[in-house]
Amino acid sequence: MKIPHHESAIKHVTGQSVYINDIDVNDQLLYGKVVYSPFAYAKIQSVDFVKALQLSGVKAILSYKDIPGENQMGPVIHDEPCLAESEVNFIGQALLLIAAESQEITRKAANLIHIEYEPLEPVLDISTAIEKVNRLQPARKIETGNPAKVLKSCKNVLDGSVTTGGQEHWYLETQTALAIPGEDQEIKIYSSTQHPSETQAIVSKVLGTNKNEVEVEVRRMGGAFGGKETQANHYAAWAALLANATGRPVKIHLTRDEDQIMTGKRHEFISNYKVGFDDAGKITALEVEFNVNAGAAADLTMPILERAMFHIDNAYFIPNLKVVGNTWKTNLPPNTAFRGFGGPQGMAVIENIVDRIARFLKRDALEVRHLNLYKPDFNNRTHYGQIVPNNRLEVLLEQIITSSEYFQRRKDVQEFNSKNNFIKKGLALTPVKFGISFTTAFLNQAGSLVNIYQDGTVLVNHGGTEMGQGLNTKIMEIAASELGIDLENIKVNATNTSKVPNTSATAASSGTDLNGMAVKDAIIKIKSRLKIVATTHFNKDKKLIQTSAENVVFDNNNVFDKENPERQISFKELIPMAYLSRTSLSATGFYKTPNIHFDCDSGKGKPFHYFASGMSVSEVLIDTLTGKMEILRTDILHDAGKSINEKIDIGQIEGGFIQGVGWVTTEELRYDKNGNLLTHSPDTYKIPTISDIPNDFRVELLKDYPNPNTIRQSKAIGEPPFMHALSVWMAIKDAVSSVGNNEVEPDLPIPATSESVLKAIEKIKG
Repeated sequence: MKIPHHESAIKHVTGQSVYINDIDVNDQLLYGKVVYSPFAYAKIQSVDFVKALQLSGVKAILSYKDIPGENQMGPVIHDEPCLAESEVNFIGQALLLIAAESQEITRKAANLIHIEYEPLEPVLDISTAIEKVNRLQPARKIETGNPAKVLKSCKNVLDGSVTTGGQEHWYLETQTALAIPGEDQEIKIYSSTQHPSETQAIVSKVLGTNKNEVEVEVRRMGGAFGGKETQANHYAAWAALLANATGRPVKIHLTRDEDQIMTGKRHEFISNYKVGFDDAGKITALEVEFNVNAGAAADLTMPILERAMFHIDNAYFIPNLKVVGNTWKTNLPPNTAFRGFGGPQGMAVIENIVDRIARFLKRDALEVRHLNLYKPDFNNRTHYGQIVPNNRLEVLLEQIITSSEYFQRRKDVQEFNSKNNFIKKGLALTPVKFGISFTTAFLNQAGSLVNIYQDGTVLVNHGGTEMGQGLNTKIMEIAASELGIDLENIKVNATNTSKVPNTSATAASSGTDLNGMAVKDAIIKIKSRLKIVATTHFNKDKKLIQTSAENVVFDNNNVFDKENPERQISFKELIPMAYLSRTSLSATGFYKTPNIHFDCDSGKGKPFHYFASGMSVSEVLIDTLTGKMEILRTDILHDAGKSINEKIDIGQIEGGFIQGVGWVTTEELRYDKNGNLLTHSPDTYKIPTISDIPNDFRVELLKDYPNPNTIRQSKAIGEPPFMHALSVWMAIKDAVSSVGNNEVEPDLPIPATSESVLKAIEKIKG
């Protein structure tokens, strides 16, 4: 039996779900506040908080001098101080921490602090960073074939540039942490983090303690989307420092404005390309250069760049391809993980290229896309050397062309545009091929702890974190299926580093893949013990044919001999029997993704366990006088393998797509000349609303294509749907291009805001 909805859905809509800011501690709770830099780049000349410290209710004010451990919280490259020392490198960088009896007192104390700065000239954009050679890390390269040589002989060659903007995560629950000190050096952290083990490591580092003194727990997050993979560590570390200094519980919970000002975003890319192709539109050579805005520190920029480089091909076989990645430091908050993790930026480039080729050749873009797709009957290798296995792109394309009525609608759009001067329609079909696994191989591991109690109920702990995506619901279904019992007997507990240690982030769309397998592993161990107990029970009557453990089956709340099904016992009867026979009813589980590897020096390997794929068709309407855009219809067909929970998967597809629509249309980050974020609140930063949902929205899962060698033959679903929104961007381009009879390539960046649409139209008219 499947749960018909998310396991916390009722609690969410009734307000019973407990988030960190809801936790009622005691009257000793203090409130933390971060005092951050108002300058993008400046030297710190003096800091005076004497008056603030004297304010009644203030219990501590800490600077970098008060950090007992290491003043560092860079997750991979250690280039990000916990608290600024002699200079600040972005607006929002933390200098001081305040702990007080109330939030109001922390604000009053902050106003009494006097800090003198010597402002310096900041670098705020990629172009300036390139001009100043302000590199983060050396350039990276992946190459196959000989694109430089082939380009010289190509009949058709185009070059250009694509700008893809940043994006604010805008999770509903802002960054939050609660630190509660215990005995000696013990401390417990409730953190809204996707990576409890890394949070534990960072807290341990700044406190100068061992990891076994730090316990991190996550019941749930109110959204994350990558924004809490590394950057939640900061707030946990700051709360821990204040709790350690005061000996009292401390909570830090950001306002929306603080969160948007202080945190990193999706990385902005400026991507230059040169492509060669024949008269049919077949791409024979491609050279791409990524230029990435890292912000002021590395964070996860390098693995994000790497994934963008892996996904420059999207769903297309390109025999001669070179992609070079450059990362540039700017005086903005360090940019970080965001749903798709560089994949959207890379795939946007190739989709724009294919679209431009079609326009150049006066062909339907679908024809060019189909021509270049990875083919199922060939061992097509990606530019990094991995064969594309179980390729379902052709199947997806064939089905969605029919279900979306693509060719008829293409004719209808052309007819509509020929009759209307000021309102134009656009239509586009785009594919998605997204690699599933952490590209850093050692992160592809997970652990679990499964306990069965004497009443037959089961408690599951795993290393993944629930952020609204339904991970715990799927884990419950996996556990129930493996044990053959009803879901109401399964409970998934809060993620806790003392229960399951050394786990990886819930990211890379691998939460269910990794943790589901780890839970299955633990259950297999317990079942092997229970089978012995059941066999002993079944073989008590020596007159009957004796059975073996291999014949014992768990199903429908019973345990029975498959050779003689009448010999059975209920699961709830077997468990106390096992306890009385001194059989362990607890086990840890572990899983590591098999056969994945990648050599950074050669740029070759098999970084992904498999590929998720899908197709989408979007039709839009634009007003050429205002730039206003409306999505008339979107059809999505997505391959989720053998779905564990279809309702959750479809919900993730819908949500991921709409978040992607925000990125490609309305979500614009604007900064002033001093580096101040101008769009840091709901009235200035435009996330999608109900009016941005397609008027006709059709989402289907590909049927009868199970995925081998994964948990219950399923496929990851978290990130791949985000890239379906590229069909909206391409449809807008199609509509804008129709202003010039589809003969001129629109200059349309991401996001394609109303203003950008108008500029592109005016450029075509001009």
